[in-house]
Amino acid sequence: MRILIADDHTIVRRGLRQILLEGFPTATIEEVPDAEEMIKKIIQAEWDVVISDLSMPGRSGLEALTQIKQLHPKLPVLILSIHPEEQYALRVLKAGASGYL
Repeated sequence: MRILIADDHTIVRRGLRQILLEGFPTATIEEVPDAEEMIKKIIQAEWDVVISDLSMPGRSGLEALTQIKQLHPKLPVLILSIHPEEQYALRVLKAGASGYL
């Protein structure tokens, strides 16, 4: 399984990596700090799932989600956010996210 984590906070990326490796010890997990790097990685390689922060410097996770779905419509993307669910959940789900945490 190949998992890509995009978040501008290193501690969040590392924490997610550790949790995921406990459940999926053979997974290949890569981390990127922003949406631009996330899009580059998605273009360069195949992924089984992408976990992306909603709020990152530069392009937002929502903007990147739109591009990801154009490139790979069936790629599952989970969006993480500190924002209240009612503020963004419906928007990201309509844009093609597989889930909002």
